[in-house]
Amino acid sequence: MYDTIKYKGLRKQLIELLKKKGIKDTKVLEVMKSVPRHLFMDPGLINFAYEDNAYPIAADQTISQPYTVAYQTELLQLNKYDKVLEIGTGSGYQTAILLGLTSHVYTVERQNLLFKKTQRLFENLNLRPKKHLFGDGYLGYKKAAPYDRIIVTAASPLIPEVLLNQLKIGGKLVVPLGEKEQFMMRFTRKGINLFDKEKFGRFRFVPLLQNKN
Repeated sequence: MYDTIKYKGLRKQLIELLKKKGIKDTKVLEVMKSVPRHLFMDPGLINFAYEDNAYPIAADQTISQPYTVAYQTELLQLNKYDKVLEIGTGSGYQTAILLGLTSHVYTVERQNLLFKKTQRLFENLNLRPKKHLFGDGYLGYKKAAPYDRIIVTAASPLIPEVLLNQLKIGGKLVVPLGEKEQFMMRFTRKGINLFDKEKFGRFRFVPLLQNKN
């Protein structure tokens, strides 16, 4: 595991591109500048780590495009002490970005291959989420609820009511909603059964799978 001046320079260029694309949150940009994305990539794709594209990882999943990671993270409006639930650990890259903004991160992965891989990676990089869980993210993680923020890194065809119910009053859920193509949505809990709904840009994500046995 290593980082170099070359990779740091490429990250700096990537951050400038993200700014041009409209990412404004300086905290998000600073964290993305500090996290070495190449360490979360498959070895054969490391040379593409600082391209603004998604790439395949194990279990037919992807490491999200840096712009998408920045966009979702910016929509969360994270504060230092917020408790965050991430649905879909994936490569672990988004988890690392979240951990740069708050230490109170819970992350769930349903693909055992990815779970084991990121578990080793987190240990090697000294990344310490509060909980790294193997299970059905569609069900959230009720034991640690309620959360200040929930981020879903896969496409949900329907509004995930189980996750909405695990938000604190004032909490926010960011989720790509739709099937073949998704709109990024942000739900803010205003009361027990009252949510504000905001609709943002179009994206493409791998599907959020349900009903893990």
